[in-house]
Amino acid sequence: MKLTTRTIAISAALAALSATVQIIHIGYLSPTWGMWIDVVSVTWVIAYLLFGFQSSLLVSLAGSLIITLFAPETWLGASMKFVATIPIILALFVFSVIRAKRFDWYSKPVRLVLPVLIGTVIRCGLVLPLNYYYAIPIWTGMTTIAAMKAIPWFIIVMFNVIQTIVDVTLAWLIVYKFKLSRFSEGKTE
Repeated sequence: MKLTTRTIAISAALAALSATVQIIHIGYLSPTWGMWIDVVSVTWVIAYLLFGFQSSLLVSLAGSLIITLFAPETWLGASMKFVATIPIILALFVFSVIRAKRFDWYSKPVRLVLPVLIGTVIRCGLVLPLNYYYAIPIWTGMTTIAAMKAIPWFIIVMFNVIQTIVDVTLAWLIVYKFKLSRFSEGKTE
């Protein structure tokens, strides 16, 4: 699908909003584990629900780049957020292609359950090793073994499950309950 000028403009606005909520950091910081539950990638899922995978990828890449440029200490967080959110968006995309080519396929929230569940399992399978071998050692200077002892795997999984629920639920509410869907292009890839 070719992105229209309108879709690119709205995608750019969503990316800017994503970066803004990262820079002012709207969310909850766990004082014990140092992990955030935030709203940064809500706009990434909104882009998917409105315009499909290409727009969502554009918003997530641009949002990550803006976060890295304007909040340089968060380049690590931006890369982790990107890797963690893409499985959710891909799962939504694959299920919408398999089940129906209608753009409003996810207007019924029950249809989100299976793809979000599968996307979350994939997300957790990616973020566990990335946290232990990449993010935590870079951010804290801990070795991988020390990180595994300090932050149990189920804490990382729990935060990622909650983050997925926040991202998808808020995006769905904004798009379908608050009628942002009226700005959708009305088709899938």
